[in-house]
Amino acid sequence: IMSKILEIASKEVGQGEVPLNSNKTKYGKWFGFDGVAWCGMFVSWCYAMAGTPLPNIGFSKGFAGCQTAVAYFLKMKLTTKNPVPGDIVFFDWNLDKRYDHTGLFSKWIVAGKQFETIEGNTAVGNDSNGGQVMRRVRNVTAGTLFVHPKI
Repeated sequence: IMSKILEIASKEVGQGEVPLNSNKTKYGKWFGFDGVAWCGMFVSWCYAMAGTPLPNIGFSKGFAGCQTAVAYFLKMKLTTKNPVPGDIVFFDWNLDKRYDHTGLFSKWIVAGKQFETIEGNTAVGNDSNGGQVMRRVRNVTAGTLFVHPKI
């Protein structure tokens, strides 16, 4: 199941907003909340397309906001230190306890230290609102939270 989520996500690499800088995407249209930051909607879309939709985490089709999602996953005790491909990762870039961005864990590059993701609404130079689906390489920091959802 988890590999199917990544397989679906990898086919989306290169997808972006139309028009540019509009936050308008097929993921937002599907979610019913187009024109806003869409990293969480991308994650929710990938799970749904794999036939394993996330539960209602603020929205019937999953989550749009990182804060709402992190609160839910913490409450449900679904965080992990040992993510598997297809798990969800959240990023708190400035360590203010407010999560800024999310994506899908793909694989470890350096175990416990550096990993690859597939993320929606990112770009080199704009990690959290870059308008593209991309593979990214990230370092584990104090602001990295891995989640293994029950699906």
